[in-house]
Amino acid sequence: MGGLFAMTILMMVASIVADPDQLQDLNGYPCKASINADDFFFSGLANSGPTNNSLVTPANVLKIPGLNTQGLSFSRIDYAPGGVNPPHTHPRASEVIYVLEGELEVGFVTTTNALVSKVIKKGDIFVFPRALMHYQKNNSNKQSASVLAAFNSQLPGTQSIGTALFGATPPIPDPVLSKAFQVGANQVGKIKSTFSQK
Repeated sequence: MGGLFAMTILMMVASIVADPDQLQDLNGYPCKASINADDFFFSGLANSGPTNNSLVTPANVLKIPGLNTQGLSFSRIDYAPGGVNPPHTHPRASEVIYVLEGELEVGFVTTTNALVSKVIKKGDIFVFPRALMHYQKNNSNKQSASVLAAFNSQLPGTQSIGTALFGATPPIPDPVLSKAFQVGANQVGKIKSTFSQK
């Protein structure tokens, strides 16, 4: 019993002295001196947007100042037929999606490289754990799909894996990527050229 009590006390102390979660990559979002109702309002998620692959419409603290310090934000993601939201991470948030329309294959990869995937349909919910690489793909080649995503961060951040590796500025050195992916420098150059066009 004494060991359990000691462990509980240690966990409480650790949670009290732990650093708070980062709100942004580098600098914090400033508080407003005065507010109005529009700081707590956004109508941008009501309608789908045009896309030839996938389109993310964020509703975070940058668009809704009233979300500052609230620990939540939203996005709408629209997928063209066969569209993909490519592998990416949210370094500061877990994500839960609710399917508005269509059918998606979704998945995330754990830190032990296990893929957890499922096909979800209209009305279904799926959770992506914080900071784990994940993706979504519209299974239909004829109909569009859309989801509403909720995050437990005012600014979850999004890091697209392909763009981060092959489209960084300045670029990650070719020998690093060549060794990491076990391909030749020419192949790395070809991949980088496709990301530099975006």
